[in-house]
Amino acid sequence: MDLNRFEWLALRHEEAVDPERGIVDAHHHLWDWRIGTYLAPQLLEDLTGSHNVVRTVFAECMSHYDTDCAEHMKPVGETGFVAGEADSLDAAGGPTIAGIVSHADLMLGDAVEEVLAAHDAAGGGRFRGIRHATAWDASDEIHNSHCNPFEHM
Repeated sequence: MDLNRFEWLALRHEEAVDPERGIVDAHHHLWDWRIGTYLAPQLLEDLTGSHNVVRTVFAECMSHYDTDCAEHMKPVGETGFVAGEADSLDAAGGPTIAGIVSHADLMLGDAVEEVLAAHDAAGGGRFRGIRHATAWDASDEIHNSHCNPFEHM
């Protein structure tokens, strides 16, 4: 069977065990990549099934980075993009993207303050914090974090 992940997921519908219970989806991504598109319309479709998802939290995924700025500021583009998708979801009557967890390079030292302030400004009141993925292993059999950090980061 040659299906992408979205086609595969669509093959089965699961009923909610407790459809009245409010749920916060605490980790999702939004992107438009070669592996597929998952933006506000697709998220809305997933969130308005039988489960009662009332809020979500976006987790950075290196999508829609700004390409016209200094390297350390590029992740702010993702925050602004997600804030726009969140506004679209709100306008459609969907659950709220209540939090945006973005990326900032913590090795910048005090200079990270500029990045955090820019995320806060771009997030439309939804910016909640950052994650700086550092998972690393020397083994070729273990996949490093999505940002491919260096040893002993």
